[in-house]
Amino acid sequence: MGKDNTQEMQKPKHIVVVMDGNGRWAKKRFMPRTAGHKAGVNATRELVKACVEKSIDALTIFAFSSENWKRPDQEVSSLMELFLTTLQSEVKELHEQSVRMCFIGDVGAFSEKLQNKIRQAEDLTRDNTGMCLSIAVNYGGRWDVANACKIIAEKVESGEIKSSDVNAELVNQHVALAGLPEPDLFIRTGGDKRISNFLIWQLAYTELYFTDALWPDFDRNELDQALAWFVNRQRRFGKTGDQVEQANKVNC
Repeated sequence: MGKDNTQEMQKPKHIVVVMDGNGRWAKKRFMPRTAGHKAGVNATRELVKACVEKSIDALTIFAFSSENWKRPDQEVSSLMELFLTTLQSEVKELHEQSVRMCFIGDVGAFSEKLQNKIRQAEDLTRDNTGMCLSIAVNYGGRWDVANACKIIAEKVESGEIKSSDVNAELVNQHVALAGLPEPDLFIRTGGDKRISNFLIWQLAYTELYFTDALWPDFDRNELDQALAWFVNRQRRFGKTGDQVEQANKVNC
């Protein structure tokens, strides 16, 4: 199989990103942290465009974690305002690109105005057939798993299912991102090497890529480096390397 076909075969269907380093980017430039978050929006916009152009099936970004409420009140308030204005300015263009938007997390904690904008964005883009853009807001991986367990427990109590029906596949159907391909590539910027309570169920077999680049500096070249790294990974899913290589030869 030629190199181009091999790279196409190994191109990730689903990329997830922890966008870290906005505050440090601003601090290095003696600017307020809010300036870093605004610069981060530009980087996010370029990431989405690049993934659409590369025909990535799904992109999931960590916009606001359930732990981010612990930040100073002024910064949280600024983040909420930025989130709202970004939704208002970007949804139309995303819709024109046939991007389908969905939001994962406990959105009930946000203002009614922001919740309405979230619902409007989802409703407007619901039938789009292009890339699925999932935005994690007030999201935590442990919350996600606990919420899935709660839903399943309620179904057991109501008699809809039996306790013997509960297995990994059933849980998989009730966590966030159910119905999407499992994440292939996890990218975290900013130098830290941890997943920070993001998609802890879904990342079981995901390739983890870490870069020192701060999020506002993450451009198309940085994305290409991550994709090139991914192409060279051998994804075994419990098999031996020889088994994977043999299967690739057969597929060729």
